[in-house]
Amino acid sequence: MTNEPLRTGPAGPDIPDEPRPTSDRSPGSARVAIEYCTQCRWLLRAGWVAQELLQTFRTRLGEVALVPGTGGVFRVWLDAGDGAVLLWDRASGDGFPEIPELKRRVRDAVAPDMALGHTEGAGRAGKSGDDGRDAGPGAVTV
Repeated sequence: MTNEPLRTGPAGPDIPDEPRPTSDRSPGSARVAIEYCTQCRWLLRAGWVAQELLQTFRTRLGEVALVPGTGGVFRVWLDAGDGAVLLWDRASGDGFPEIPELKRRVRDAVAPDMALGHTEGAGRAGKSGDDGRDAGPGAVTV
């Protein structure tokens, strides 16, 4: 172990500045980077988002990284082998990501054939007029 100071990178995650080789990427090697504000203490939120993505996309993601930042930043980047793409930016007026919407965006890039189960149904509920709840046996629908 050396006494050298830790090197710090640019303000953003290392995805755009240090692209990884894309020629040998396998389907499970997509990389997600969640850049969060340490001053705002958003580590737990970033960790929760990472856990949700890892649980849903189990073998479809090769890495989910937590990237400390400052200045109120909360961004989610995805590199599926063709360069980093910004999936979510709190500063653009979107606020924090709703997990179902973020999962849809990741899915569309890394596994378009994958069904998201109840998460996907919740997103369609408002569009079809169905509120997504099961009326249960014996219920009368109008």
